[in-house]
Amino acid sequence: MPDRPPVFSLPTTMTGSLAGGLWMVGFTVTFAVLMAMVRHVSAEIHPFETAFFRNFFGLVVMLPWFARVGPGGLRTRRLGAHGFRALSGVIAMCALFMAISLMPLAEVTALTFTSPLFATAGAALVLGETVQARRWTATLIGFAGTLIILRPGAETLTPAALLVLLAAAFIATSMLSIKSLSATESPNVIVVYMGLLMTPMSLVPALFVWTWPTLEAWAWLAAIGAVATLGQLAVARAFAAADASAVMPFDFFRLMFTAALGFTLFGEGLDVWTWVGAGVILASSVYIARREARLGKETPAPVQ
Repeated sequence: MPDRPPVFSLPTTMTGSLAGGLWMVGFTVTFAVLMAMVRHVSAEIHPFETAFFRNFFGLVVMLPWFARVGPGGLRTRRLGAHGFRALSGVIAMCALFMAISLMPLAEVTALTFTSPLFATAGAALVLGETVQARRWTATLIGFAGTLIILRPGAETLTPAALLVLLAAAFIATSMLSIKSLSATESPNVIVVYMGLLMTPMSLVPALFVWTWPTLEAWAWLAAIGAVATLGQLAVARAFAAADASAVMPFDFFRLMFTAALGFTLFGEGLDVWTWVGAGVILASSVYIARREARLGKETPAPVQ
């Protein structure tokens, strides 16, 4: 049976770049909502346990699709790649959820914009890819934007901020894995394997801090899993529909949405330097993506 996306689809007449941009905006909305829910539930549930339930309930959301396509719909020759993506995702999620419980949502979001910079550095230092001077310059400028946000020596350089940077490094690893997997796997298959593998992986750290949720907390945890899964489907489809150079500029909506929710729900302010630093980081990231596209290193895939 062919792999049929069960959740959302966009009109087939829409261009890849526009479709990718809309999917990315959808992801930024789910990201902001997820951040706010994780912050709310962290008053009762440890972030490591929240990460486990996010994966568990996210997998539950995908079960109807799995029942429709059957085991044949998960056929893959890239199980190792799925496993690597899952491991990097668990590390990123645990670090990010811990940081969300400790610092303002918008600051967390601004620092996650460093992920593409880590991806560039990782491609050169770990994968041995050739990175030319312009991309290195853009990467260094992006990390300068990080310093604008952190202002070393100020109170913003905290263990929580370092946790976000750790999460960003592994988010970059995870995103590179998703981009690679999307060349041969459908977005639904990527998300289901993520749930199948990340759920038991994330249970291990959760067991060390386990407390049984209240009835209200169960509802929040289920919502976290559902919203996060919708976000994963959206970002997988965004990268499948268009080059990263076309998709990434829309990522700045994450900061706008999380800043709005942080202010409205938790009374969190955001200083001008965080906006400036985030803008510098995003500009450098977009330049890197466009540079790669011009060099022909990205091949857009059709919407599946």
